[in-house]
Order: sequence, then structure tokens, then C-alpha cells
Amino acid sequence: MSTTEQRPHIRALQALENAEPLDAPGQAIAKSARGVVGPGALKDAISGTWLGHALHPLLTDLVIGSFVSATVLDVIGGDSDGKAAERLIAVGIASYPPTALTGTSDWADTELADPRVRRVGLAHAAANAAALGLYAASLKSRRGGRTTRGKVLGLAGSAALAAGGYLGAHMSYAQGVGPNQTTYDPGPTDWTDAAMAAELSPGTPKAVVVQDTPVMLLRHRDALHAMHDRCSHRGCLLSDGKIDGEVVECVCHGSRFRLEDGSIERGPATQAQPSFEAREIGGRVQVRRRAPAA
Repeated sequence: MSTTEQRPHIRALQALENAEPLDAPGQAIAKSARGVVGPGALKDAISGTWLGHALHPLLTDLVIGSFVSATVLDVIGGDSDGKAAERLIAVGIASYPPTALTGTSDWADTELADPRVRRVGLAHAAANAAALGLYAASLKSRRGGRTTRGKVLGLAGSAALAAGGYLGAHMSYAQGVGPNQTTYDPGPTDWTDAAMAAELSPGTPKAVVVQDTPVMLLRHRDALHAMHDRCSHRGCLLSDGKIDGEVVECVCHGSRFRLEDGSIERGPATQAQPSFEAREIGGRVQVRRRAPAA
């Protein structure tokens, strides 16, 4: 018997990843989310462009921390009148909408490329919504004087929250939703041949691979640019994107990066795009990683 066969939760997770009936509702919800929150200031705000990394994980800590702390007080014994647990649950409920909004936006950007993410993300949201409902019912019971019922509902809510957290962790750490897509292939540190200079047409991006790193080359307005080709946001190829003045725009989600240094002009990307030094020598284009800024 394999290790996977010995773990029922792994089998259940694999079944969820393969649950095609979830595709239709998942696609509909994601399409609506992308329609409501398109590229622009609102998208940048909820994506965390201004923060330098995704906003959603920070908000989940507030929701989970508040709900679980209330349940811990129920288990170990809190203040005599139970008001501390009530306040914690109220904070968790108030924190839930912005957390759900940021998470839905991040998920909607990814589900198109991977149906497994679509399915797990939908189940993740359902488990979290169940936790919200149970904790809301718990708060109502407590305020109505039914303390024991409130505590039981809180325990049930913590179980739903644990399931949602497990699925969220799987999306982040197993399915790769969220991390900077350029982290693990930073590019050559020494001058390395990338292409023949004659292969570059002015104003037209060219995709090449240099020491296992995808690179976008561009001859533009008498300058030679080289940039990591995999968008830091969700990994789409920038060489398929649009050149707009001194900016390249990702075709998938609209992130815009300056050609000169890869800095972000507009999100939802939260990490600058790695750019490379580029030169033409002996009829060949060579690139190397830029030295870290002083």
C-alpha cells in the first residue's frame, strides 16, 4: 500500500482536485469577480500592489486569529461573563468581507490556468463561509443567553475554519497560488548569449531561454531591453503582452512593468519584474542579472 493510499485526507483532496462538476459554478463566479474588479486602482488595492506582497494572507490572520481565540477561551475558560469571546467573534465577522474579497480576486486570477485551483478554491471558500455562518450563529446564541449552544456552534465553526485553512494552505504551498513566479530562476550572473541580434525586430518582443530562465528581449526606440518573461503575478508570458510606450502590459491580468527596470506601473502584480542588463556584441545579444541596488 502506498503512502498516499494510507492517508484518507490526501485521497479526498485528490478527489476534490478532479471534481469536474465544480467547474461550471467556479467559472461563473470567477468570471463575475474579474468583471467587477478589473485592472486599476481598486484591483491594485485589494491585490496588495501597494504593500509589496499579497494582502489576503494578512487579513486571514485577523479572521482566523479572532475566531480561534474565541474558541480557545471557551475551552480553557475566559472571563466570567463571556464578553471577551463575543468581542473576538464580532471582530472575526467584521474582518471576513475584506478577507473574502481579496481572496476571491486572487483566486479568480489563477483559476483560468488550472482547473484544480478552481475546484479547491471553491471548496476553500465554501468551508470558510460555513465557518462564518456558524460563528455568526454562535454570537447570536451567546447574546441571547444560550451560552452552551453558542460554544458548541463556535467549536463547529472552528472545525469548518480548519478545513478551509487546510485547503488554503494547499493552494499556496502545493498549487503555487500567490508566490512570486520569478523567484526560482533568477537568470545568469555573467554575460550569456541569448539570441542573434538579427533575430530581433524593432518593437516586437522575442521570447528566449537563457540558462533555464525565460527572458523577453526587446529592441525598442534605440534601446535594448531584457526582462524575465514570466510575469511575477501569475506566470503569463510578457512576450505575449502589449508594448505601450516604455511599458509592457501582461496580456492575462493587465499588470504593467517599466521596460527600463521592471518596476510596477500598475498591478495586480505585487513584485517588480526582474530585468537584465543587455548588450549587443559580435552580432549576438547577451544578458546578465543586474547587480543589487546599493
